[in-house]
Amino acid sequence: MSLNASDDLRPELQKIMGGMIESGFTGVTVRVHDERGPWEGSAGLRRLDETAKPPTDGHIRIGSNTKTFAATAALRLVAEGVIGLDAPAAGYLPDLGLNQEITVRMLLQHTSGIFNFTGEYYEDGTFAPGIPATTAGREWVDNRFHTYRPEELVRLALSKPPRFEPGTDWSYSNTNYVVIRLLIESVTGNSLADEMQRLILGPLGLTGTSLPETGTDIAPPHAHGYYRYLEDGDRETTVDVTRQNPSWISTGGDMISTTRDLHTFISALTGGKLLPGPMLDEMYKVHPKAGYGLGVFVQDTGRDGGKVITHNGGMAGHAALMYSTPDGTTTLTAALNYVDDASMSMAQVFQQSTQLLVQEVFGGHRP
Repeated sequence: MSLNASDDLRPELQKIMGGMIESGFTGVTVRVHDERGPWEGSAGLRRLDETAKPPTDGHIRIGSNTKTFAATAALRLVAEGVIGLDAPAAGYLPDLGLNQEITVRMLLQHTSGIFNFTGEYYEDGTFAPGIPATTAGREWVDNRFHTYRPEELVRLALSKPPRFEPGTDWSYSNTNYVVIRLLIESVTGNSLADEMQRLILGPLGLTGTSLPETGTDIAPPHAHGYYRYLEDGDRETTVDVTRQNPSWISTGGDMISTTRDLHTFISALTGGKLLPGPMLDEMYKVHPKAGYGLGVFVQDTGRDGGKVITHNGGMAGHAALMYSTPDGTTTLTAALNYVDDASMSMAQVFQQSTQLLVQEVFGGHRP
């Protein structure tokens, strides 16, 4: 294990990071801002064929953390009077064929019932596949540079039966946020990238954050992500998938950022610097089934009734964590790299490791 920390005052965090490497992560970078000041550390390898450590502020594909950025942009447009939160989304996208009962709020909160274009997992254990690129295995590897248009993803989802009637249940669907992308672009006449720059990235100075759209590269410095599959049914093959075309996930999870930028973003959001108070209150109103608001989860810390505002994300060998207290004074952000596979074998380790980090930063002992 390789370890690099900015000081030696956080042995508990260093121990957790070391355990994450031992459990299968290839590289881990953690950033914490709290009453003890800022801290950052890294463990593991930048890439499997080298001995260098992951860069402590490297770029990472942030997966579904993208949704929090998109929700914030949408709510800023609501605050500007450009979008109605409880207005029918079809009114802004009349040619898409959306159910007229689906509101903008339902899209942001995953209560629209629209089929998930990356595939639906049902309560009875069955799976309904989505686009070919997400059927996993070698097919995903071979298709990782294919370009999908956002409208293509949404129309595929709308060709499938809805999971439930709008507003009657909750189910996480990447499609909701691709519709949000199209909606923002329709009402503003600008690309989502331009609106993100105007509303969030520019004002906060997030120079390490980008929307690559169909771009395949990650700017240096960065650690590498991997994917493994069985070749001819029995021979395991591991491929470096750091370079890929993220259009297959679109606004469900295509953004690139750094742990520093994620800290700046989530602390500004929760600290009231991006949204007016009433909009932030709407963002924090959660659906009881999942504790999901509008682009964020609101979770209990297990200590003194404390809560954290969060969204995490994973994307083919890359993952990012983003947590903040509701006032923005304590944050935890992290970049994780690993060897992904069709069985999502790192999922349980991901959850366990995340819980340990959250407990230490937000619910652990304070000297």
